[in-house]
Amino acid sequence: MMTTTMRRSVSRRGVLPLGSPIQRLHSQHAAREATDLSDDSSSSSVLPKMPPFDYSPPPYVGPSAADILAKRRQYLSPSLFHFYSRPLHLVEGKKQYLFDVDGRRYLDAFGGIATVCCGHCHPDIVKAIVDQTNRLQHSTVLYLNSAIADFAEALASKMPGDLKVVFFTNSGTEANELAMMMARLYTGCHDMISLRNAYHGNAAGTMGATAQRVWKFNVVQTGVHHALNPDPYRGVFGSDGEKYAKDIDDLIEFGTSGRVAGFISEAIQGVGGIIELAPGYLPAVYSSIRKAGGLTIADEVQCGFARTGSNFWGFEAQGVVPDIVTMAKGIGNGIPLGAVVTTPEVAKVLTQRSYFNTFGGNPVCTAAGLAVLNVIEKEKLKENAHIVGSHLKNRLTSLKDKYEVIGDVRGRGLILGVELVTDRELKTPAKDETMHAMEMMRDNGVLIGRGGIYGNVFRITPPLCFTKEDADYLVDVMDYALSKV
Repeated sequence: MMTTTMRRSVSRRGVLPLGSPIQRLHSQHAAREATDLSDDSSSSSVLPKMPPFDYSPPPYVGPSAADILAKRRQYLSPSLFHFYSRPLHLVEGKKQYLFDVDGRRYLDAFGGIATVCCGHCHPDIVKAIVDQTNRLQHSTVLYLNSAIADFAEALASKMPGDLKVVFFTNSGTEANELAMMMARLYTGCHDMISLRNAYHGNAAGTMGATAQRVWKFNVVQTGVHHALNPDPYRGVFGSDGEKYAKDIDDLIEFGTSGRVAGFISEAIQGVGGIIELAPGYLPAVYSSIRKAGGLTIADEVQCGFARTGSNFWGFEAQGVVPDIVTMAKGIGNGIPLGAVVTTPEVAKVLTQRSYFNTFGGNPVCTAAGLAVLNVIEKEKLKENAHIVGSHLKNRLTSLKDKYEVIGDVRGRGLILGVELVTDRELKTPAKDETMHAMEMMRDNGVLIGRGGIYGNVFRITPPLCFTKEDADYLVDVMDYALSKV
């Protein structure tokens, strides 16, 4: 006999005890679906059909969503939150799809930037992890092992210029903390410059550089200066990158001693709302920073690893070569892994002190990282990101012509943003409309993210194996949802 913590859900809707929290949720969901479908006759938008996929997960046996939520509330941090009014209970993933407790399939158009670059549970990457775990799970870097050296070599081969020395970490936060420390040690200066609306991590130093005033803690870090954000949509200078860069010159002249340790930025701000820095911005800023004795740091945690389609790294679109590059998330396809890549000259600064990372570069994670690089090459995922991303952006742009609520469509490759506004001229953020449309898209099997300083931007960052059929389905579902807003 099944207990409340070991219910069995079968097929698409599942067999659940009447009156259970999950049963009530599904009843509400079915009622909403019936209402939506009954509205179709008066709407120009027709509910689309998800592309076929040759896989169905086995019946789920495990704790209910209600039991999991109860444990989260009792034992996990109260700061944890979840998307959607009815939190998703996901149990399996394959390629660009996720499956919930009832076997229902969802198109994952957000998890690519969270962790999964090549698709959920990619067999080549899973095999690399399992094989390495069966041989050697962990050993200190004080001993020799080929996994870390092989991955470092492969990663360095993807970098331009003299970026050839790799330090491994466990996350993007760690990578950015290390990069900022290296800049300060190398220059002997403490002042760092970052952008307003940026996001660089969850530790004290990276939160000081993050400047996300809405939901990040205001952790004061001495010597951190926040420059005007070169936002082509909301910024005061539109798409003129060189005018925004003048603010960096002013910060150096009036906010510091005339010298800086470094400048850190994303090429496309992810959490900030998929904001691609204004053209010409990075070349002008890099020149100013280097004249002031500082190092340039490119945060590629979200836009790196072929996601932009046109290049392997986001910063390449602006024709610059940074002194330090940081990366994480997609680098491990779900495995905790980050990295800092720099020049031999800058790397020497850490020999003046003892830097050591217990788990950074462990055999299992680096085996996964190497497998990710191999899959990107073998499956031509950079090219796919360009082809599918261009198609997707064109289709999203066509929705802008249809709905006044869409103020901007931006990004490149498979890192795209759609900003919703209630007034195009005033650019008034449509936060409630954004949340409502996201809920409707989820109900119709499409998962997207939300970001931007006002929380009114759809973040579309799927795994790089996304297809044109997936892109069409995403846009059709968004079309349907916006027609109901």
